[in-house]
Amino acid sequence: MDLKNNLFPIKDLSAGVVVFLVALPLCLGIALASGAPLFAGVIAGICGGIVVGFVSKSNLGVSGPAAGLTIIVLNAIAEIGAYESFLLAVVISGVLQIILGLVGAGKIAFYFPSSVIKGMLSAIGIIIILKQIPHVFGVDKDPEGDDSFLQPDGENTFSELLNIGDYLVEGALIIGIVCLVILIIWDSKAVKNNKFLAAIPGPLLCVIAGISLNELFTGDLQIARSHLVNLPVASSFDEFTGFLSFPDFAAITNPLVWKTAAVIAVIASLESLLCVEATDRLDPERNITPTNRELVAQGFGNIASGMIGGIPVTQVIVRSSANIQAGGKTKASAIFHGFLLLACAAFIPDFLNKIPLSALAAILIMVGYKLTRPAIVKAVYKEGQDQFVPFVVTILAILFTDLLVGILIGLVVGLSYVIYTNFSSSISTKREGNLLLMRFNKDVFFYNRADLMLNLSKLKAGDQLYIDGSMANFIDHDIFLLLEEFVADAPKKGIEITVKGVNRKKIYFTKNDERFSKTLVSK
Repeated sequence: MDLKNNLFPIKDLSAGVVVFLVALPLCLGIALASGAPLFAGVIAGICGGIVVGFVSKSNLGVSGPAAGLTIIVLNAIAEIGAYESFLLAVVISGVLQIILGLVGAGKIAFYFPSSVIKGMLSAIGIIIILKQIPHVFGVDKDPEGDDSFLQPDGENTFSELLNIGDYLVEGALIIGIVCLVILIIWDSKAVKNNKFLAAIPGPLLCVIAGISLNELFTGDLQIARSHLVNLPVASSFDEFTGFLSFPDFAAITNPLVWKTAAVIAVIASLESLLCVEATDRLDPERNITPTNRELVAQGFGNIASGMIGGIPVTQVIVRSSANIQAGGKTKASAIFHGFLLLACAAFIPDFLNKIPLSALAAILIMVGYKLTRPAIVKAVYKEGQDQFVPFVVTILAILFTDLLVGILIGLVVGLSYVIYTNFSSSISTKREGNLLLMRFNKDVFFYNRADLMLNLSKLKAGDQLYIDGSMANFIDHDIFLLLEEFVADAPKKGIEITVKGVNRKKIYFTKNDERFSKTLVSK
């Protein structure tokens, strides 16, 4: 048996522990920000790990409750009025996602420019760092997992940082700093090259150190309950099953349920596809995830989550990047993290509730840093202005709005650069005396018409025009029509024209379209 393959499960189990530690506070925080029961976030994390993990073909993607859906969920629960009716909407959204996957909607993921995806990853990294700094200092007013600029506590990403001095918890700060030092040391070559130390997950060591320090603290240094993990605790199996809720199928005729289901299906699918694209780019082995299968997997995950009381799930870049950074190799790590959430929530919630939030914040800060390292920014800058500007705009847009709005703004800027680049380089001209050489360097479209007309209007009697369209595979109908009319009128203006590579095979037209003469032919 191949020894190398034997190591994969060990790395996956270790990565699963790290993802579990990252996911736990996010599950609780997102549920809190969504106005749902806290345990609904844990249910979503369990379903995202186990159900989506088994169905998906993504090696490294990890699913769970997503911050991008918090406002939608919060408003939907209030609008529908009953949480059980909202759960039905989650189930229906899963069915709709399966349909989207079966009809091939997953290909949407391939239409996002790489500069925008890189900007999204860097923006998420920056947001994680900015949002977690207050938690390191013990400022826990904003729920974990919130990534929007405007926060539920009335502050924003930057104003929250100004509150650190007023709400500082010394014990939390000490633990946060110790945990950051541990993670920095564990990321060093000295530890990575030591087989024994490298086998111990740094984040797990952080959690153990955080719990131990807080147990040793006395007086004002000991962290209050409000600054620790707050997982619901059941004293019996019956009480544990009481945390579950079930959809009200009698609400199937409520139009608000269907409206909510459609919105969740579209937004959750888009977020998952964006995450799939980003995760595949981070993957050291460059695996390509089948996006249609991923939509189906997300659909099954939402059906399962909604059936037992959970909020919606998507694939999430924070968990996925933590998985990659922890050395995950197969989807076993995502599945294992789901079972860990289930087992710990059922059997050792009291132990989990001893974990300081500042220790988990330190783990997330390291995840964020690796997403937005200066080397990444430098590399994109070297790729040129057409890559760097959309990259920076995407970062700023996500930072000051939210993930989806920022992505759309970055996409518009990226497409604008594509159009501008094509516009400015499609047609080139060179004049020598009365001879003008005009070359179509690539396909020409209707938006090149103004540039073409400007060049043609400068020709005078006695000029010779040579048009070379051999490098273009497609010539827009409007461009062809303009050239046809100009060639027809050229003898009257005393202009001699030679045309190469401009023919009717390069445009789309009907066989009976007689508007095109035989003036433009290949020579």
